[in-house]
Amino acid sequence: MKLTAIIKREGEGYVSLCPELDIASQGDTVEQARDNLREALELFFEVASPEEIQRRLGGEIFVTQVEVDAG
Repeated sequence: MKLTAIIKREGEGYVSLCPELDIASQGDTVEQARDNLREALELFFEVASPEEIQRRLGGEIFVTQVEVDAG
């Protein structure tokens, strides 16, 4: 299954988020944050009921960019 991973620098490390399931993790590097998110997702799929998985995956997620005037 392919899911979205959004990774953002925060302080000294990185925070990773899967918006489809609203699951997050963190790491010292981009790669570590991604790998830790993958592990968190795998653990979620191991323990979550089919109903919980379907409930979380039910909504649409759009990742896009917007252009705004800033001053």
